Amino acid sequence: MTTEAFQRTFGFTPEGEWAAPGRVNLIGEHTDYNDGFVMPFALPHTTRATVARRDDGLLRLHSSDDPTGAVTALRLADLAPGRVTGWTAYPAGVLWALREAGHHVGGADIHYDSTVPTGAGLSSSAALEVVTALALSDLYELGLERGPLARLCQRAENDFVGAPTGIMDQTASACCAEGHALHLDTRDLTQRQIPFDLAAAGLRLLVVDTRVKHAHSDGAYGDRRRGCEAGAAALGVPALRDIPYDELDAALRRLEAGGTGEEVRRLVRHIVTENRRVTRVAALLEAGDPRAVGPLLTEGHASLRDDFRVSCAELDLVVDTALDAGALGARMTGGGFGGSAIVLAENASTDKVTEAITAAFTTKGWTAPRVFTATPGAGARRIG
Repeated sequence: MTTEAFQRTFGFTPEGEWAAPGRVNLIGEHTDYNDGFVMPFALPHTTRATVARRDDGLLRLHSSDDPTGAVTALRLADLAPGRVTGWTAYPAGVLWALREAGHHVGGADIHYDSTVPTGAGLSSSAALEVVTALALSDLYELGLERGPLARLCQRAENDFVGAPTGIMDQTASACCAEGHALHLDTRDLTQRQIPFDLAAAGLRLLVVDTRVKHAHSDGAYGDRRRGCEAGAAALGVPALRDIPYDELDAALRRLEAGGTGEEVRRLVRHIVTENRRVTRVAALLEAGDPRAVGPLLTEGHASLRDDFRVSCAELDLVVDTALDAGALGARMTGGGFGGSAIVLAENASTDKVTEAITAAFTTKGWTAPRVFTATPGAGARRIG
């Protein structure tokens, strides 16, 4: 179907088709740009790209999700940060980052089709970047390993698009394995694939897309990152990852004594405690005790809501309602300011939880959320 759309758009047959998934972050929020730990897994929802090379220095982009139906044509020689806006900035940024890194990449015609919800905190932008980079690496025989590929995609988002995100989303899309969660150390990029089979334990993880849109490139996300950097500088460490959990109270007292504001102290507390939660969740999953993960998810949400202050009324309602309906745990996932929440529940209670959340949104007069079961899918790959 995607190949047919490419043919209708560009008038000839593409050279191949690739897919890259969105992701759910099980635990470890805003820790990636603090050199910390994260634990995402890939969704079965993917962005697919059908691609053919060009030799005339043009990049032509088309998406079935673009309501205008327009083909955007860009000259590779003109690609520079700030010159491309909208969704096309993400794939254009990948071309720019590849060429800036010294890779010999020419033009391309690319058609995209995606089942990853946009603006839902499920990394639709990373899926778009990674599928583009993988396709170009294959077609232009660059031989990029997945780690460096993810780094190039991060540079595209940071420096070309202007969104100050960490490395987690791109690494998850590029490197996750089916049936596993990815424990990632974002400082040295070491990875551990941890089996994550909730169905075998009689459990489900629900994703609740509140349909409240967010944008990483807005000021609030950057403010949090700068606050974390200020906290690390005041404590004399390279990153907040370097503050051990058992030294947190002493670190917070040092910040207060040094005149660091309460807002920065809150950010520091979230990052240090969130890194510990990632470590605890990994240990529980490896020990075969996924039910015990639930309270840590809820604890993480409280930290994101109260200390990092990136939740919103819709996300809080999902979490509170799910817990009241019998869920084992729940939290917002993704950058925040909207997007999605995850809910860990027994199989037998998922219908009750879903109905309660939907009813709560109806009572508020809000648009009904989209709820689906998340199962760990495969990372980026060639599919045709």
